[in-house]
Amino acid sequence: MYPFVETIRVEKGIVCNLPYHQQRLERTMDNFFPSAPKPILRDVLSAMLWPVDTVWKVHIEYDGEGIGLIRKEAYHRRNIKSLRLITCDNIDYAYKSADRSQLSRLLLQKGDADEIIIVKNGRLTDTSYSNIALFDGNRWVTPAHPLLKGTMRQSLIDKGLLEEKDIMADDFPKYLEVRLINAMMPL
Repeated sequence: MYPFVETIRVEKGIVCNLPYHQQRLERTMDNFFPSAPKPILRDVLSAMLWPVDTVWKVHIEYDGEGIGLIRKEAYHRRNIKSLRLITCDNIDYAYKSADRSQLSRLLLQKGDADEIIIVKNGRLTDTSYSNIALFDGNRWVTPAHPLLKGTMRQSLIDKGLLEEKDIMADDFPKYLEVRLINAMMPL
């Protein structure tokens, strides 16, 4: 079994959305390793130095034995200008795993686009590395059935800035704007 992953943003020395990352880690541990002790991300991250002039991307891998890898690097946002809808009805990425092979295979179908949006059972889900938010002219919505319930997505829903909605692929052109969101990319 591949390890599971948390990717965490640290900005101005502050660890962002930490409670959401801890909740997701605990849900994953409960599902796959119910008798194993759960790592406490706050304890792990508080021991690290965070120069405040950099936005840090922290990659943490864990499994039933605990945390196996911590890597931090300066974050540089990808420049995404075009998206292609790709259909895959059998994809399953409900837990953030280091095994991204199915996502990588789908990404090979992007053609001249910068990124893909995966369509499952006729509904929009996610890109290969982020949730999506769509603006209809009045409000921001996100697919009600994402591949992965991301931490940024959940925090925006909890703040009332984003609403879940069943979004059919045929409705995609009706939206005025699309934004990619994940732990590293706020709305």
